[in-house]
Amino acid sequence: NGDDFIKNNCKEYEKRRDALVSGLKKIGWDAPAPKASFYVWAKLPKGYSSSMDFVKKLITEAGVITTPGIGFGKSGEGYVRMALTVNVARIKEAVERIKKILS
Repeated sequence: NGDDFIKNNCKEYEKRRDALVSGLKKIGWDAPAPKASFYVWAKLPKGYSSSMDFVKKLITEAGVITTPGIGFGKSGEGYVRMALTVNVARIKEAVERIKKILS
């Protein structure tokens, strides 16, 4: 039944979203929860001004891949985009890795 598949899929993305957004908030990085997307857009944490530099830092120092907002145009600068394409356990692991960089 297609309806059940869609409902279950939506629930899974909601779990992923909630794990990421609440996890980031716990480590001091407030990110709004998207209502209808599998991307979370977050303003750069305090002390960072370049989305490209911050994304490079996440990759090299935490092993976490995000997308720099500048890749979406000038208005995207100051943000990073995170995809909800991995399971909750991996999202929690990513948050723990990010925590080490922000601490």
